[in-house]
Amino acid sequence: MIFQNTIIEWYHKNKRDLPWRNTTDPYKVWISEIILQQTKVSQGLPYYNRFITEFPSITDLANAKEDQVLKLWQGLGYYSRARNLHFTAKLIRDKYNSIFPSDYNSIIQLKGVGDYTSSAISSFCFKLPYAVLDGNVFRLLSRYFAIDTPIDSSAGKQIFKKISQELICYKNPDIYNQAIMEFGAVQCLPKNPSCSECVLNSSCKSYGTDLVKLLPIKSKSLKVSNKYFNYIIFISGNNTFIHKRNIGIWKSLYQFPLIEGNYSFNEIQNLQKWNELVKDQNPSLRFSSLQIQHKLSHQLIHAVFHHVEVKDVISEKYLKIKWSKLDEYPLPRLIDKYLESLKK
Repeated sequence: MIFQNTIIEWYHKNKRDLPWRNTTDPYKVWISEIILQQTKVSQGLPYYNRFITEFPSITDLANAKEDQVLKLWQGLGYYSRARNLHFTAKLIRDKYNSIFPSDYNSIIQLKGVGDYTSSAISSFCFKLPYAVLDGNVFRLLSRYFAIDTPIDSSAGKQIFKKISQELICYKNPDIYNQAIMEFGAVQCLPKNPSCSECVLNSSCKSYGTDLVKLLPIKSKSLKVSNKYFNYIIFISGNNTFIHKRNIGIWKSLYQFPLIEGNYSFNEIQNLQKWNELVKDQNPSLRFSSLQIQHKLSHQLIHAVFHHVEVKDVISEKYLKIKWSKLDEYPLPRLIDKYLESLKK
């Protein structure tokens, strides 16, 4: 009880004022939790505000077009989160009459919702005693109890799940879960935590040792692969050509014709895909950008944008649009950043 009470007392004094903490509406909490997956609060907050303004209810989100949802999500990354949000909103509208389910087992069945998100919604909105385990909680518990079992191993996940559930405050699971996550995010920082000022340091098994720097331990290291993208920006008068991706992390976003591979523009012109794009035309290269690097969690993309002038329509599978209308389409952040650089 000392651990729980100390965490909760600290929380009441130090918590950040965030809009999703001032509501028990499961729709709003769900939106915030999905946005904050793989995203810092400072980055996610304006997206949350825009989403709630644009889609104030589950029905509003469910009735929106996918392009509208993706456009609002643009720049946040991990676009499967947005597609899952839209899919799940439609499911709740159709299956639950737009009423968010109120039990853990139903919530965890929703697409894009795992144990953590289901525990968060269950406790924050319905005061159900399910412990949350996010990166901040893993870090805090691993240091406090000096657990060196890798947090991404099966054994580690079982250990931390057991401990976190044993620590849950059954009287106020909502406040306790908020408190332990906030403590990890604000106090028990990944680098240079203020251990000497920590209210838990007298009982923390890592305090004053090198374990603070070493914990938590991960067994898996993500191998980053290199990708080479050649975007062909075809220009025909005031028009250009784009298409919607149907695979990958940028699925359902729009992009310029893409040729993958570490090629120069001269080499591209000898490829079969180039011939399929331009057909019998004799296009002329206006200019090629410098190589731009765009880092994802699992890929380092090396991209070059080739601006090519054409007289007529390229392959019919591409959408011909006014250049001035590009901003209306959801684009990968890589392309959006490049277009922004052209305006400077």
